[in-house]
Formats: sequence, structure tokens, C-alpha cells
Amino acid sequence: MAAPAPVPTLRFEREAWEAGAEWVAGVDEVGVGPLAGPVAAAVVALPRGRRFRWYAEVRDSKVLTGAARDRLAAAIRESVPWAIGWATVEEIDRIGILPARRLCMLRAFEQLAVRPGAVISDALDLPLPNVRPVIDGDALSVAVAAASIVAKVARDAVMVELCARYPGYGFCRNKGYPTAEHRQRLAERGPSPVHRKSYAPVAQAALPW
Repeated sequence: MAAPAPVPTLRFEREAWEAGAEWVAGVDEVGVGPLAGPVAAAVVALPRGRRFRWYAEVRDSKVLTGAARDRLAAAIRESVPWAIGWATVEEIDRIGILPARRLCMLRAFEQLAVRPGAVISDALDLPLPNVRPVIDGDALSVAVAAASIVAKVARDAVMVELCARYPGYGFCRNKGYPTAEHRQRLAERGPSPVHRKSYAPVAQAALPW
């Protein structure tokens, strides 16, 4: 029997607040594994001295249903500062997925309306002040879990738009991830303009045989 998913807490946020931070930001990115579409990052800033009901409900976005993600993303966006950053397919192919992950995170911070006194990142170090990388941060930190939800909902919406623009790959269902259906459609049709040509399955599907 699988162990239950961890419940995110405010442990890391509380340590930062107690050290003097007024705002503690969690940042997480989604879309590393897909064969198509952009990678997205969200940053969510939590204020010292306030609590919101959704703090008790957030989880790593991967363990939530789509309906729960949509509901929580709306609650998060309505109550605290947040921002989204993107790295395009072309940027992923040009610089690689790890630099693209950092790029979209930094772009999210550029859009954030407040300047956080501390940052909790899902495992990735960033060239920002007071960054604390936490392995499995989206499962352990409320701020990072909230960011994972906001990012997932935003990226899924983009993939639904790309599904209409590039039909035949099942983007509405697979969101670009390498499902069996997606791999089969890729082999049959070849890559679309939004497939990541630097990823091996896409590069192989583009070969002329």
C-alpha cells in the first residue's frame, strides 16, 4: 500500500518570517518532462501574520485532481501576490531544460508585485537573495505547493489552446507529456512546431525513415 502524500506545512516559511521577512515566496516550475509546449514557473508570496483557509488544502499539484487544482488556483490568485514566467519551446531547445527552468522562474519573479524577503525553491538554486532550495518542496512547503498549483493550471490552459491549434496529438489530454497515445501520434504525424526537437523521442520522430 502506497504511503500517503506528505502534507505541506509552513515550517520553512515560519523560519523566514521569524528571521525578519515580511513576504516569503515559493517558486516551482511545471512542464519539464513533456515533449511539447513551454515550461512554466509560478511564484506565490505569503505574508507574515496572515493565514488563509487554502493553506490547509494545498498539496503538490501532481496529487490533486484537475477540479481541485482549478479551485485552489483561483483561491490563491485572489488572496496573495503571484506571477507566472515562461520559457518557450525554442528557448528549451536552444539552451536546454535546466537553464530554461531557471529562466522561467526568474521571469516569474520579475512580474511579482512584491519583493520577497526570502524564497523557497523546489530544489533548484537561483541567483536571488535568500533562496532556500528544498528537495520535494512542492510536497513540503505551503508556498511552493501553491506555486506548483498555479503553474500547473496556467500551463494546462496553454496546452489546451495548443491542442486546438495543432490537433491530432492529444494535447488536451496529455498536456504534452509522453503518454503512449502521444508517442504513437508523434510517430505517425511527425513533430509539430511546438514539439521540443532537443528531446530524443521528438528528434527520432523527425528522422526521414
